[in-house]
Amino acid sequence: MAKIEEIDQNFKETQVETHDDVIFYSCLQEPFQIYGLLLPESAGSSFLRIPARVAEGINQDVAALNHNTAGGRVRFRTNSPYIAIRAKLDFINRASHIALTGSAGLDLYYDEGKGMIYAGTFIPPYDLNSTFNSLLELDSVSEREIMINFPLYSGVQSLEIGLQSGSTVNIGREYQYKTPVVYYGSSITQGGCASRPGNAYQSILSRKLDCDYINLGFSGSAKGEDLMADYIAGLPMSVFVYDYDHNAPEVRHLSNTHERMFLRIREQNPELPVIMVSRPKVRLSEAEKQRLEIIETTFQNALKRGDHHVYFIDGSKLLLKFGGDGGTVDNCHPNDLGFMCMAEGIGAVLKEALLTA
Repeated sequence: MAKIEEIDQNFKETQVETHDDVIFYSCLQEPFQIYGLLLPESAGSSFLRIPARVAEGINQDVAALNHNTAGGRVRFRTNSPYIAIRAKLDFINRASHIALTGSAGLDLYYDEGKGMIYAGTFIPPYDLNSTFNSLLELDSVSEREIMINFPLYSGVQSLEIGLQSGSTVNIGREYQYKTPVVYYGSSITQGGCASRPGNAYQSILSRKLDCDYINLGFSGSAKGEDLMADYIAGLPMSVFVYDYDHNAPEVRHLSNTHERMFLRIREQNPELPVIMVSRPKVRLSEAEKQRLEIIETTFQNALKRGDHHVYFIDGSKLLLKFGGDGGTVDNCHPNDLGFMCMAEGIGAVLKEALLTA
């Protein structure tokens, strides 16, 4: 049987080799700017989301997922008529219910003064093992802001940006909200199962509200540990959003850790806006209803103490606006429609919180 790329040319990969005027630059050099990630400490090491010593102190699963580059971005400005990448991944996470473009692909957005526009995805080959090259054509030679989203569920050891020889390359525009929004939570927070990185709800909100962010979603491994709470408490952040409901092993665990985590962070950040979110699931079991009550109790207790910098979002209502049952891939992880629903619901609260930050 013929391969799909032979039948439909839209499935064919664009090869960097077709352009003999491309020059590659390391994304670590100026004027490229990295957001949402810690830079590799040495040659051969990879990007991380939190310091290795902190991740290893929490548990080995967090230490492993720390290499996943969810929330990472590189931004710059250029007039090149195309953008190419050469990405070296130190591992690729594959799952049957998440697209390879989401777990290992990179997204390209550009802005010519009217907001970020999706230009395409640097699509990894199906048999990807480590390094892949990809190229996306833009519609003209024009000075524009460029943003590239890193993969959600793979590790990036190095990323090079390819531009046409002779093109300008300058520092990109700063975010309106320069101090990052920090998100902590489960696989949903990490971005599972968005079809591509730009469709995770934090990425949608970052473009819509023009705010920097850090994604501390750790798939199956976010359990509200004290060490994680203390690390987050020390971060510069404009707003803190947390929703690790799914990863609390049992109701008792959530009860023992949810308010505790909030208070540890609040102690060091007395006026920080904090948004508490329960799991984004439409129909809840009795145990899941108890979990929602625990999260809302943390919120209500804060209000009783006179805390006016807290917000609560009932996750069971988030997917109702557009998707409902159609908003997930497995009755747990959102698809792109589900993430759009989350962005709509959380975004309204986040916008208000940012105005008070």
